[in-house]
Amino acid sequence: MDGWKKNTLLSSLSVLLVMMLGLTGCSGSGGGKEGSSAAGGEPVTLGTDPLTFSFYGHYDWYTMPVWGEDIATKWIQENKKVIVEPVSSGGNAKQKLSTMIVSGELPDVIWLERGPDVEKLRAAGMLVPFDDYLDKYPNLKKWAGESTLDMLRSPDGKLYQFPNWYTTQPNGNAGYVVNKKIYKELGSPPLETTDDFYAYLKMVKEKFPDVIPFEVGEKANGVSILTTAFAEKRPYLFNSMMAVPNGDQLTSIFKDPAYREGLQLANKLYREGLITQDAFTQKPEQIEQKIRNGQVAVYAASSPTEYGAIGNAILSAEDPEAGYFMIWPIRKEGLDKNKIFPGDYKQQGWNVSVITQSAKNPEAIFAFLDWMTGPEGQRVIMWGPEGTFWDGVDEDEAPLFTEKYVNDTKARDEFMNSTVNLQWVGNTVYVDNSKMKFEKTLPPEKQNWESRWQSEITWKTQYNTTEFTNLDPAGDSDEGIVAQSVLDIYDKAFAASVMSAKSEDEVLAILDQAEADAQQAGYERLLKYKTERWQENLSKLK
Repeated sequence: MDGWKKNTLLSSLSVLLVMMLGLTGCSGSGGGKEGSSAAGGEPVTLGTDPLTFSFYGHYDWYTMPVWGEDIATKWIQENKKVIVEPVSSGGNAKQKLSTMIVSGELPDVIWLERGPDVEKLRAAGMLVPFDDYLDKYPNLKKWAGESTLDMLRSPDGKLYQFPNWYTTQPNGNAGYVVNKKIYKELGSPPLETTDDFYAYLKMVKEKFPDVIPFEVGEKANGVSILTTAFAEKRPYLFNSMMAVPNGDQLTSIFKDPAYREGLQLANKLYREGLITQDAFTQKPEQIEQKIRNGQVAVYAASSPTEYGAIGNAILSAEDPEAGYFMIWPIRKEGLDKNKIFPGDYKQQGWNVSVITQSAKNPEAIFAFLDWMTGPEGQRVIMWGPEGTFWDGVDEDEAPLFTEKYVNDTKARDEFMNSTVNLQWVGNTVYVDNSKMKFEKTLPPEKQNWESRWQSEITWKTQYNTTEFTNLDPAGDSDEGIVAQSVLDIYDKAFAASVMSAKSEDEVLAILDQAEADAQQAGYERLLKYKTERWQENLSKLK
């Protein structure tokens, strides 16, 4: 969607929310749906009375699986008496939400990104606060912790957002996957510094002319990963933020030494044919196919483990010496290897669920979400009802996985894939710790490939960026309009620096011009806005 259409649509949404303010405010107070008025009395016991509520995933791509069709939600329906009715975006989420607001018929639960849309709904009186539920239903408070919940609170001090895949420990997959067979045939040389990396890619091109030395993934995401090699504690998130911390200020991405040096190296690799030549136009299925076929020597991305695991399984089944492994993140000579972070994680996790004033029984819905984010709910939605892939729990409430979980991988994976889009309140710490605890009991050949490398490398090399969340302005604000302009400048400069520049000096010239253009568009104002939000976050975290 182009910037003009996006901003017009967001402006329309703001107007619609204001129009609805009086109506929702009346229905909220009259209906007694505020957390403070609804949370008295005994806790809701799931399974006693039926609970049916509507659920809308605010994404163009999202289609909720049929509730009750898989063994997990069938069990929930039969044992907890909960039915969730989907509301489809129809492939146009923004239009769908604005239509529901105009009609006054909001779904009971909306699943969406944190940020401006949540705050607009909240400011218009359309959401139910959770504060009086937190002690009554303790899973969220126990597992997320006060620090994470405070980061999710709105300007009025109340909590309206139920987080998904929140965490108090590192997680994430960003990094480098290496083709095992090619690496061995080239003598297993060191792959630690950017100089090692460049020398290795040149060897690959010389010895394996049909192989892509460095696959950088969709939209050249691997180039962003490469920029993290040039400074300590500098995840690639700073690139997409278009802002880099410097003292107590957020400063220009275009002037950042690590970004400039990273793009110079990427341009050099591109000019010498060491990087995917169609990096900015290739589709995900093309990337996956190359990795499945072993046509890639090194692959870097924000989450390379998905394709890496598939490719490893296929190649190693044909040849035990083939497959993929992961390496510690590449770094510039002289930097501390333990301070290089290609990826990041945030305590608040991914997205959130909000309960609207349309809900007839918001407390019961919260009780269900809180059960779902707790150990029993996570076991059921992740690994099915007891007796299928797990049987009983240990002293930490971790599932005791069965032989079927280990040996019938086809059935296990089919089930787990069937509930991926039903995992709305994922509890990262519980799930990851349960999984890792079990994996460590297995011999290496039986261990899950992805879990192994998460445990050994990726989780140790992801940076906590909780302080940098919610920095983006609303799209229809003055700063939001500037942000769209700067993003356009950033995208063009990024692609030109990699593909069009004829020399490393020309890369710097492109970035200098981007800086001038961004400043002309109001970049300094945007950086000031983001800095203020960042400082507010730091105050909350303290």
